[in-house]
Amino acid sequence: MLALVLVSILWAVAPVRAQPQCALSLILAIDVSSSVDDRDYRLQMDGLAEAFRDPQIREAITRVGGIQVTAYEWSGRRQQVEIAPWTFLAGDASVLALADRLQAHPRGHTAFPTALGYALGHAASLFRSAPLDCTRKVIDVSGDGVNNEGFSPELAYANFPFEGVQVNGLVIAGARPDPVVFYQEHVLYGPGAFLEIADGFADFEAAMKRKLLREIIGGALSGIPDQRRAALVRQSVQDWP
Repeated sequence: MLALVLVSILWAVAPVRAQPQCALSLILAIDVSSSVDDRDYRLQMDGLAEAFRDPQIREAITRVGGIQVTAYEWSGRRQQVEIAPWTFLAGDASVLALADRLQAHPRGHTAFPTALGYALGHAASLFRSAPLDCTRKVIDVSGDGVNNEGFSPELAYANFPFEGVQVNGLVIAGARPDPVVFYQEHVLYGPGAFLEIADGFADFEAAMKRKLLREIIGGALSGIPDQRRAALVRQSVQDWP
């Protein structure tokens, strides 16, 4: 009996194991609506994978102490398909494994419209299942068109848990109506939210590299005055080959 009591006391006072340091919870929302053909889809997923394989991205993830990432494809109202579950990236092995998974993902849907409000609502709900409590929460939504089904992004922001969340956009330019203007006016959300523009799907990889770098290192520079931080981010982006 005494031994059991001692074990109970030791268990009660044992230190709780701390979670890994985590600078960023990042959700990647990838457009697979009907306007994205097979070639475009391949350029998009290959580009996303290559962005994570880039040495500067891997170095940035290591420098901030690690990030957790999940990814899903979206199109119609209920067509959200997981690409990768929440994964903590802390070094090259985990980052490269995620890149392989992204590149190998078989497309789930091909014939549905662009339900951006539903995609954003789904993203907000994913933070509830995140295993780590990270410093920042960011949704990285990419697409080549405007919302044409279901409720608007504004209604998503009003009715889903977006407190403390930043929503950034990556627009593949060229369609009509202009998705660049739509993302600027209706999709970007939260302090510091920004938009990257790809000049067609062939430019997706370069735009995603710029975007990921800004998202990862932005938090690492949070203690630096705004003007200096912006200058450092711009310089890092300009350093891409």
